[in-house]
Amino acid sequence: MLLIAALVRAGDGGPALFKQPRVGRGGKSFRCWKFRTMACNADEALQHLLATDPAAAKEWAESQKLTRDPRITPVGAFLRRSSLDELPQLFNIIAGEMSFVGPRPIVAAERERYGEAFNHCFSVPPGLTGLWQISGRSDCSYATRISLDSQYASEWHLMLDAKILVKTVPAVLMQRGSR
Repeated sequence: MLLIAALVRAGDGGPALFKQPRVGRGGKSFRCWKFRTMACNADEALQHLLATDPAAAKEWAESQKLTRDPRITPVGAFLRRSSLDELPQLFNIIAGEMSFVGPRPIVAAERERYGEAFNHCFSVPPGLTGLWQISGRSDCSYATRISLDSQYASEWHLMLDAKILVKTVPAVLMQRGSR
């Protein structure tokens, strides 16, 4: 983790870690940690891009992701493809804010997308990995993501977590759905 932090800082001199308020179990907000993968002015760059590029605005509205995101740094692109940007979330797990397996924590703006399914999906702790990650991540529609989160909350048991953890390894190594 120290090596990754040094690489992130060497890229543009900005901070190695990024913290963002996320929504977890029971709608409770917490600070989710990640290695920073975007330029330091990412929020302003996103607003400018969405205001000037209708295709990007449409893609963002549909998935909260951009296929060609100009905010991502070169080191950040590697960290995202390899999922190493998520490693600092081990501290969230130690703090009891996350689990190894569960729905991915969301930003507050995404909560309304879950509609009536929100309370059910987030009746379990958010996870470092989950059904969405092993089912294609960003290649899935947002509706599919919500369906997978709901399925996880309905079917949760220890063997399901074990199965998801085992399937996470090839999903990460093959970089399925990583952006």
